[in-house]
Amino acid sequence: MTGLINKVKNLKKDKFPFKFVYSDSYWMVNFKDHVFPVSKYRLVYEKLLKKGAVKKSFIEPYIPDDADFLRAHAPKYIKKIKSGKLSSSELMALELPFSEEAIRFFFLTTGGTIRASEAAIRDGMSVHIGGGFHHAFSDHGEGFCVLNDVAVALEKMKSQGKIQRAMVVDCDVHQGNGTAAILKDKSYAFTFSLHQMDIYPAEKATSSLDVGLWSGDGDEEYITALDHHIPRIYDQYSPDLIYYLAGADPYRKDQLGDLNLTFKGLEKRDQIVLDNAQKRGCPVVILFAGGYALDVNDVVNIHLNTIMMVRKVFKRYSKKGILGILK
Repeated sequence: MTGLINKVKNLKKDKFPFKFVYSDSYWMVNFKDHVFPVSKYRLVYEKLLKKGAVKKSFIEPYIPDDADFLRAHAPKYIKKIKSGKLSSSELMALELPFSEEAIRFFFLTTGGTIRASEAAIRDGMSVHIGGGFHHAFSDHGEGFCVLNDVAVALEKMKSQGKIQRAMVVDCDVHQGNGTAAILKDKSYAFTFSLHQMDIYPAEKATSSLDVGLWSGDGDEEYITALDHHIPRIYDQYSPDLIYYLAGADPYRKDQLGDLNLTFKGLEKRDQIVLDNAQKRGCPVVILFAGGYALDVNDVVNIHLNTIMMVRKVFKRYSKKGILGILK
């Protein structure tokens, strides 16, 4: 009984009573003047410290071994990445400067999503300050994504018996084509993508459920679609773990998307995804995915707002669970 009471007290005093996965290496990779703002990782981390996050709340990622990568990727492709011998067409598809440090970045963020999966299963929720590289296919990368960290982590959790079924809730502005292709026809994985239709990728893959919106649709169309589908698919599929790609790129000032969502609309999105999951007792791994606003501070604030919603939802349902036991 004393232990449970102490947990309630800790929830009140702990600013962020869940784990973050983060490494300084994430923002040290040199992508030159690329539109992908790796500086957002450091900026989010620093703002979290200012908001009261403590160092013990942060978990370091690691570089997985080949066995983990091969759960979702073809052996020939992993060999090519490690040797740096991608063809000119493969490099063009990545649309990203490719180097040894870039390879390490994607290896490390994949290990980060594995760590975040373990933390979410243990604690109920976790935030990976990184990850969500959903355009990487089994045998090639594209759209700024070399490796599919979500598919690798999901497959590892399943193979270790930590979960029986998982769901990917992809709310990046771009369709999660690589994730959909890798996990297609796997009964233990449900892929849901809510995205803008009239942008990259030109050819959409087939997710378990795709919901396409159009340029300029805005908050109302987006939230209506999400609110309609999320409770239903959670109930029908009953996942043991959810990977939530909380992309900042549906934002109205994003350079690569045009869904025209406001900060308030994005906050409501996060609430629907997270609240419905915790209400059903399902752990969630939160991943940053994309975000390309001209002002990187907009991207940072969107990611911070997501984290604050994680905190709000986590504390609400943790208290309910503990107090229910006390009664």
